[in-house]
Formats: sequence, C-alpha cells, structure tokens
Amino acid sequence: MQNKTNQLINACKRGNQKAQMQVYDSYCEAMYNVACRYLNNKEDAKDAMQEGFLKAFFNIENYTETSTFGVWLKRIIINQCIDTIRKNKFETESLETDNLQIVDDSNWQFETSITKTQIVEAITQLPEKYRLVIRLYLIDGYDHEEISEILDINIKTSRTQLRRAKQQLQELLKTRYNEARY
Repeated sequence: MQNKTNQLINACKRGNQKAQMQVYDSYCEAMYNVACRYLNNKEDAKDAMQEGFLKAFFNIENYTETSTFGVWLKRIIINQCIDTIRKNKFETESLETDNLQIVDDSNWQFETSITKTQIVEAITQLPEKYRLVIRLYLIDGYDHEEISEILDINIKTSRTQLRRAKQQLQELLKTRYNEARY
C-alpha cells in the first residue's frame, strides 16, 4: 500500500493530474473529517480541505518520505483550518504574566460511564481557543511545542489553555453526568 502511495506521490511531483485525483480520492474523506473536527461549519470544512489539498499539491516537492503522506497532508489541513479560524477573527490571549502551574497532561481521567462520543461532543462546546488546543493535544497527539508553532502562541499559553480546557471539559461532563443520573 505504501509503495503504491509513493508511486502516486512521485507521479504528482511530475505534475500528473490523474495521480493527483487518485491521491485526492484516497485521502479526501479522512481530511474532511479532520477539517470538521476544527470547523463547526461543514462548508468551511470543505473549503479548508480543498485549500489544503491545493497547498499540498502546490508544495508536493517539499514532501519527503520521513513521515507518511497522510501525516504530512493532515498537518497542512489542520493549519488551513486554523488559518480559516483566524480569518474569522479568532484571537488567542497572551498569558505570559499569569501564574502558571505545571500540569499533569497525562491525567485525563473521566467517569467510567462517560463515553468517548460524549467527551468529543462536550469538546465542541468549549470556547474556540480551548477547543483548538485540546483537539490538537488530545485527539491529534501534538505536544505543546508543536501546538505553539501551529497556533503561533507561547508554549506556556498552550499549557495554560490545555489546563483550562481540561477543567471546563471535566465540569461540563460532571454536570451532564449528574443531570443524567437524576
């Protein structure tokens, strides 16, 4: 499978439009799902996905096989989604002067009866700045250094926003869990 993908990528590098369509067809659904996780509007997600593919094909010469093509493309799509959010006047707040605490990023304990679907649904209700950081960290697996680069924020800001997102998420889930029990 990877060998076929590499052949298609090499054909794309030579400008083969048929290969580009095959790559697009192979990855469009997954990349659309990635875009939907970041953008609440399905049309914005489609636009971001399309723009991301255009950027990928325009810059395909920069792709090296040090990572899989899907990972490389996913990063482009995520960055395009973040650009879309910024265009819609998303602003992160600088937290350099806040008293920061070291957060145990690995402790994501939730009530055992809460499902993954409920957690993902609750994430969509967080403020945008928290939703972005928690998705990049928890769902896409980026570390704080990568998040700070992607969002163009300080690493301390990333950590603080993740901590606050986690607190709000736990409160949301606790409220819903308690309401559902009674």
